[in-house]
Amino acid sequence: MNAQGPLRGVKVIEFVGLGPAPFAAMLLSDLGADVIRIDRPGAGGGGAAEILARGRRSAAFDLKNPDAVEACLKLISRADIVLEGYRPGVMERLGLGPDVALKRNPALVYGRMTGWGQHGPLAHAAGHDINYIALTGALEGIGSPDSPAIPLNLVGDFGGGSLYLAFGVLAALTHARATGEGQVVDAAIVDGATSLMAAIHQLQAMGVWNKGRGENLLDGGAPFYGTYKCACGKFISIGPLEPEFYTLLLEKLDMTGDPVMANPYDESQWPGQRERLTRAFASKTREEWTALLEGTDTCFAPVLTTNEAATHPHMTERGVFTEVDGVRMAAPAPRFSKTPGAIQGPAPRPGADTQAILADWGFGEADITALVSKGAFGQRS
Repeated sequence: MNAQGPLRGVKVIEFVGLGPAPFAAMLLSDLGADVIRIDRPGAGGGGAAEILARGRRSAAFDLKNPDAVEACLKLISRADIVLEGYRPGVMERLGLGPDVALKRNPALVYGRMTGWGQHGPLAHAAGHDINYIALTGALEGIGSPDSPAIPLNLVGDFGGGSLYLAFGVLAALTHARATGEGQVVDAAIVDGATSLMAAIHQLQAMGVWNKGRGENLLDGGAPFYGTYKCACGKFISIGPLEPEFYTLLLEKLDMTGDPVMANPYDESQWPGQRERLTRAFASKTREEWTALLEGTDTCFAPVLTTNEAATHPHMTERGVFTEVDGVRMAAPAPRFSKTPGAIQGPAPRPGADTQAILADWGFGEADITALVSKGAFGQRS
């Protein structure tokens, strides 16, 4: 792989898992880190369709084999960052927990990704994104007055989880490189999702977010901040929060002078305003509204499918999407003026690079041959 990006030279070991930890590893790889994935022997998969696993090489180890565990510890001794996303205690039982790892490599950053965190009454319970964000108050605040709405698994797994894990290990790496002192990063989805709610907590503290779900300024309660169905059955979004933008929207909709629409912050007028906007947007197709409003200061955008988003002129000009082996996916983000990131390749076939990785990371030929003979890679000679 030809790494490029601001993290070029950073060595990362990722113990294979699902969801948040692999996405964090993908982000680090996109920015140039050398990410080695530790897979299980005999696992299937690989290829460009496994987007979350893109840009790494894979080594397969039988972690029930003590020689394989020792080989992983030797790799850890040469790494900058370790990422794992198992339940608390799993890595310790394998003999690869942070206490052992940091003895081998005192400057190591050991990133741990869980839903509930490494300690607490729920730490060992099973859960998924919907449960984690439910506990934080985030799920209760999203949706209509009748029911919470599930925001994909973006708020928990990938927002409160992956992004905080990546942010945390890079912050810890900065400290480690300055002091030689490694540490454990406990990235819990409940912590991160709660942190993401900071702006809502602020609005509540200021007394301007005090109604039920779907009845506040930014959760669908305000008629001028929401989505509307068009004549074609598709949807558009509007969000003119500022007076000058709202005034422009009224001009475009020929509603200037309508007393019901005059004051968007008069909540007593919200039902009437919503009725007028619903009727207006239902009178034209999404394409017609896009032609009239897109690119203006009305704070407008059509609600697109992922396929439509990939071909939108703004997205194509910026290269927001790219392709790897014919599979469309998001290009690396954010963008860097001096050290741009790049996708280092498709997801590897599990175990395809085991011996090459060991050689690159300082294992001698005799050591590799011995590991093969002892079944460390899941086979015995």
